[in-house]
Amino acid sequence: MGTDATPTARALRALELLQDRPGITADRLGAALGVTDRAARRYVALLRDAGVPVESATGPYGGYRLGRGGRPAPLRFTAGEALALVMAVLDGHHDADDPADLAGTALGKLLGVLPDDVAAHARTVRAAAAPTPDRGAARPDPGIVTTLVQASVDRRRVRLDYRSEAGSEWLAEVEPWAVVVRHGRWYLLCRNVAADARRSYRVDRVRRVDVLDHTFDPPDADPIRSLEDHLAVGWEYDVDVVVEAPVDVVSRHLPRSLGTLEPVDDETCRLRATTSSPVWYAQQLAAFPASYRIAGGPELRDAARDMGRRLLAAAE
Repeated sequence: MGTDATPTARALRALELLQDRPGITADRLGAALGVTDRAARRYVALLRDAGVPVESATGPYGGYRLGRGGRPAPLRFTAGEALALVMAVLDGHHDADDPADLAGTALGKLLGVLPDDVAAHARTVRAAAAPTPDRGAARPDPGIVTTLVQASVDRRRVRLDYRSEAGSEWLAEVEPWAVVVRHGRWYLLCRNVAADARRSYRVDRVRRVDVLDHTFDPPDADPIRSLEDHLAVGWEYDVDVVVEAPVDVVSRHLPRSLGTLEPVDDETCRLRATTSSPVWYAQQLAAFPASYRIAGGPELRDAARDMGRRLLAAAE
């Protein structure tokens, strides 16, 4: 802070330092403010006169810190802290994006008192994300979420550095349509430019995002339904399963995210999809309430055989 700072500005800066560095000494406070330690003590006195509870302690571990009681100090968050808080609330509460819900009301009040430059990205994530809580949710990097959400708002293409669950790595240029929280996972619903196809990527598996100059027009579609329809599209390993039950029966037990169903005849249907984890997919198939045959996808067959051997060994 320069020497032309006003006493009011220095007092507010002193409050920030007390919040950020509990136990700060008078000489360090003065150095950070650009004043003497004696002047720093005067700013502490000004805060106390304004009702801010500043406590002090002597000794080698002494210094100033904010105490309890009196008039509360203004609450401060960095942009990253505000975004992380919104992400945590969305992960853990169904209606945190609903301003009529109690948690949504509280979150709205919090964002309402934060500076615009701090709250802007947090508001964008709150408006764009559709939450579904899951205790096993994978938490993406808030900085990457911020960049993707802002790119979707600005309608700017991005380049993703991505690593799949199977360990494959690739770069993809995409048009980010929406960031959606679904089944405890954060997904980017987008259009892959090279493939000219809709894709969904796990945000926690995005290692880097570069925002490009190209702009785009997003489709007029519900992002949650679109995500469900495309979670089983565009991954490394093919899935082709023949189920011995009518398509209308299987569809009642099959999440859309596992793939698409097509009738073979009145008593049989076919499930087609792709997956990044054949082991996980084999586990989902094991819960089917009908007999089935893996018609295509050697990786899925191997995963099913391995699971079957382990189950038989456990039974014996």
